[in-house]
Amino acid sequence: QVRVAESGGGLVQPGGSLRLSCAASEIIFRDRVMAWYRQAPGKQRELVATITSGGSTNYADSVKGRFTISRDNAKNTVDLQMSSLKPEDTAVYSCKSTTPWRDYWGQGTQVTVSS
Repeated sequence: QVRVAESGGGLVQPGGSLRLSCAASEIIFRDRVMAWYRQAPGKQRELVATITSGGSTNYADSVKGRFTISRDNAKNTVDLQMSSLKPEDTAVYSCKSTTPWRDYWGQGTQVTVSS
C-alpha cells in the first residue's frame, strides 16, 4: 500500500528543538519533491519547507535559519529539524509527496511549543 507516515512530534519549551521524520513508500518518494506543511487551529495550512530529489531546498520566511529539511533517498525518509522553537510554531505538521497525478499526505504529527 502507498503510505506516508510522520513521527517525532511532542511538547517542547520555547527555544527548544524537535526532529520530525517522515517515511514514505518508495514509489511516491523516489524522484519526487517532498514537503513539510503545518496547520494551526483556525488557520490555513501553510508550506514550511520543500526538498527536491536532488536535495535543493526552500523554506518559508518564518522558519529560515531555524528549520532544516533533509532526505535520505536510500531509506525513503525526509526529516525536519526544528530549533529555536516559538509558541507560534505550534501546529500539526504534515508530510507531502507530489506526483504528476496527485498529492499524497501523511496523517500529521502534533507539535506544541509551550512553557
